[in-house]
Amino acid sequence: MSILRLEQVSKDYQTNGAKVSALRDITLAVKRGEFVALLGPSGCGKSTLLNLAGAMDFPTSGQVILRGVATSALDDPALTRLRRGTIGFVFQSFQLLPTLTVAENVELPLLLAGAKGSRAAALRVLEQVEMDQFASRMPYQLSGGQMQRVAIARALVHAPAILLADEPTGNLDSATGDLILALLRRIANSGQSTVMLATHSAEAATLADIVVRMRDGRIQEIRENPGKP
Repeated sequence: MSILRLEQVSKDYQTNGAKVSALRDITLAVKRGEFVALLGPSGCGKSTLLNLAGAMDFPTSGQVILRGVATSALDDPALTRLRRGTIGFVFQSFQLLPTLTVAENVELPLLLAGAKGSRAAALRVLEQVEMDQFASRMPYQLSGGQMQRVAIARALVHAPAILLADEPTGNLDSATGDLILALLRRIANSGQSTVMLATHSAEAATLADIVVRMRDGRIQEIRENPGKP
């Protein structure tokens, strides 16, 4: 069963009075538990597609259906509930709050949602990404790879159905990036979350179950990846 469907989705922006097409007639279905890599050069529409998939933006035409619901049909409170219950985001720039400790950064989504037991949940997910021993540290005391693992923990702490990762290795050296990609593969293998990865790296995409090759806002090819680990 598909957890996410994009049906003939296009996304246009206005730039200096001119229309710019970021996505054109995208149709894509993502099943529960899949690891999907969006592969293509900068500017091909990968990040725009992730934003639509996470209900952070909406299509100009077509429909994005998340857990059976068209995102453009929801009001703001319903969208907030859908995002909090369904989506986890991981960004290239980590986006940790510098004044909070590692544990505080991870538990923040639960605190905002009014959930109980937020600190215990944060420590459990930090252990999962092998960062529990750094729970009391500040972000500036961590390496880039450590900060990204904390960011992944924060994205996972509310048990999202879909984890969206936008170039999560872009600010990391190759060895550290490989560790982050292996972590995303383990998350997908565990069945904990469906994973969607935006990347320009064909090597990174080899870890995915499905590779969606994009160019100029269009899908060029969708193929299964028989060589995945």
